[in-house]
Amino acid sequence: MLKRLHIYFKERYPIIPRIVLGLIVFFELYFIVLLNNGITEFNIGIQEVIGGFTVFAFLLWLRIADDLKDYETDKKLFKDRPLPSGRVKKKDVMIVCTIVELIAIVLNIVYMNNIIFFVILYVYGYLMSKWFFQKSKIQPSLVLAVITHNPVQMFVNLYIISFTCIKYGINAFSLVTVMALFTLYFPALIWEIARKIKAPKDENDYTTYSKLFGYKKATKFIMALTIIDIITNIILVFNLNKISIVVLVMLVSWMTWKFIQFMKNPEKFKIVDKVERYTYLQETTMLLTVAGYLIIGKI
Repeated sequence: MLKRLHIYFKERYPIIPRIVLGLIVFFELYFIVLLNNGITEFNIGIQEVIGGFTVFAFLLWLRIADDLKDYETDKKLFKDRPLPSGRVKKKDVMIVCTIVELIAIVLNIVYMNNIIFFVILYVYGYLMSKWFFQKSKIQPSLVLAVITHNPVQMFVNLYIISFTCIKYGINAFSLVTVMALFTLYFPALIWEIARKIKAPKDENDYTTYSKLFGYKKATKFIMALTIIDIITNIILVFNLNKISIVVLVMLVSWMTWKFIQFMKNPEKFKIVDKVERYTYLQETTMLLTVAGYLIIGKI
């Protein structure tokens, strides 16, 4: 079983990088909310570590639930993946998922101050795993699937923001918290759509947004989302670092140019590759903004 789990985690959910990602997501939002509210003295302890672990555990659950619910489809279209290939058994991932989630539940009940938002997060995750009990309608529809599933990032953000606001007595209803609620949501949505935009020659039996709406319309849509996303980022860093605003504007200008190039010649490159690079640079800028403020203050 351990060998099979090693295969699964190596190919589908690398443990160390995902733990690091969970901590990064948690602390990015945590510090953005605090710093924008003028709080520079922090009381970081086991709760923050548990918060980062909860993000890791929840995303693990989503990964496994997604692989399980798409098992029959993957057997036809992605036969080389761990589960449909038979290299990993369903019960393997179900056992490890149950253990990890039980740990997350116990830790949140014992240590965290926002248990109601933890419950909301997991209830939404459960509904996602069950196709909101409308599988026959949602599964065949790419649009319905993204509308119902992609907002999950906002529920992750809500979990983090609620903890931060409760712990430090921050007003939960402000421009900062609203913008923080949307940050990371748009990049996830943009990537989800971008990975299903292909050049006409690359289309196959797999349903894509480019097949449904045409690659130009689909690309224009995520280009608009990218601009909206960068505006939320600028609002969040405006009071922290003006240099970051310049960097973010340069990044979105570069990405916009790539969108235009792709629409002119979709065979030149895969748009999802450029979106991934842009997202890494964007999130790195946000992290460096927070780190820079903590180290040297406002610029």
